[in-house]
Amino acid sequence: MSLLGRLLINRRAGETHTAWNLPNLQGPEVLTLASRQFGDGEAMPLAHAEKYAGGDNLSPHLSWTPPPAGTEQLLLVVEDIDVPVGKPAVHCLALVDPASGHLEAGALDAREPAPGVRLLKSTIGRGYHGPAPVKGHGPHHYTFQLFALAASVDNGSGSTPVDRVRPRTLLPAVIAPVLARGRLTGVYER
Repeated sequence: MSLLGRLLINRRAGETHTAWNLPNLQGPEVLTLASRQFGDGEAMPLAHAEKYAGGDNLSPHLSWTPPPAGTEQLLLVVEDIDVPVGKPAVHCLALVDPASGHLEAGALDAREPAPGVRLLKSTIGRGYHGPAPVKGHGPHHYTFQLFALAASVDNGSGSTPVDRVRPRTLLPAVIAPVLARGRLTGVYER
């Protein structure tokens, strides 16, 4: 166990400030989000961890039940709720075409995202950034949250393009009604 991990063991961001708990992103929890690589609450394979943590930084396969009629866009938010800071770290933020139905492994790659995927800024940068918690800090929970929106996030009404806005500014500003939402949690520890 590393000294830093031991020193920070009781510091965790928690769920309070996750996208899931924002008032504007509330909606019926009727989407079932799943992955071929891990089940809800299960350990994420090493391949999905960040490269400097020994992984391949490969975004996992994700699939979901069909969103409700009227869904214009899907918003995918991946957050680490156990980082030892005040708010969860956004590891990926993406807009997804609702017709896609799933994302294959690697679909959230910053250099070559899958068709129908638009990568936005996350806390770390664009694209998927896999788990790389501080060694010895204990298990970290990575929540994959999917929101079915009735309107596009990028409707041109803002002064700053959606691609340039940081997640903690963008997420509370989403005004499109949430028609449905679902989540999947993966666990990773070093």
